[in-house]
Amino acid sequence: MTLRLGLDLGGTKTEIIALDDEGRILLRRRRPSPRAAYGATLDCLAALVTEAEAELGRQGSVGVAMPGAISPASGLVKNANSHWLNGQRLDHDLAERLGRPVRVANDADCFALSEATDGAAAGASSVFGVILGTGVGAGIVVNGRLLAGPNAIAGEWDHMPLPWPGDDERPGPDCYCGLKGCVETFCSGPGLAADHQKSTGHAIEGPALLALAQAGDAQAQASLDRHADRLARALAVVINILDPQVIVLGGGLGQMPHLYQALPRLWTPWVFSDRVDTRLVAPRHGDSSGVRGAAWLWPPSSTLETDPHA
Repeated sequence: MTLRLGLDLGGTKTEIIALDDEGRILLRRRRPSPRAAYGATLDCLAALVTEAEAELGRQGSVGVAMPGAISPASGLVKNANSHWLNGQRLDHDLAERLGRPVRVANDADCFALSEATDGAAAGASSVFGVILGTGVGAGIVVNGRLLAGPNAIAGEWDHMPLPWPGDDERPGPDCYCGLKGCVETFCSGPGLAADHQKSTGHAIEGPALLALAQAGDAQAQASLDRHADRLARALAVVINILDPQVIVLGGGLGQMPHLYQALPRLWTPWVFSDRVDTRLVAPRHGDSSGVRGAAWLWPPSSTLETDPHA
């Protein structure tokens, strides 16, 4: 029986999962993530693998989901909001610690791969897996293969400008990438909270906003409506370019039930088609999808596609 180990390196917690050939969970552990210390991060990852293998009595393949990506140009981590990872050779250094190859991919890519492999989008030929949380990101899986692209940024729709903006949406909020009005600044959890505060003067975050709206608060409902409209426009561009069979919504905001009714209705006028058959689904594996996707980085049917000519 093949043992697949997946690690999810998050800002607050690091998780390991062990899967068998059928995707059954053999082991799952979590521990707090080291902060601002690259060496301690490597120690944490290596210890989780060593302890899991000792408990299960055999070695496995190792995949890692992380914020950011490995640059094909330099081999170093880039675009990670856990800034101490940037400029490091994470895959090489962890492989050296463990004495075997390690595959590393963006956490949104791993989420998409998980749901395309044995999740809500299993069997679909093209999947766009969206993370809506503290940040916004996405991964693309085509015919079971994770698409990274020559720049390792496939799915980074979060740093395109909000499509078809109204006058009140231009130039948009400042984004950490240095630009203004990126999708992330509107559609993330902090983006939703900032928009509500701008409109009402009240600092309320996503879950509380949803509860207020469900209780009949008109201002909270208006903020959720603006958020859904903006998200629908952003996803309409994805459909126009990629035309995926399935879009999966993950992250904290992806759990808001109204989005699954509202988005297909709202994106239709912006999609260049007589009708839109793209399915919008909730993730089957919830917050386990990132770590499961890391474990699935190794099967031949889910090989990372990094060469656009391959």
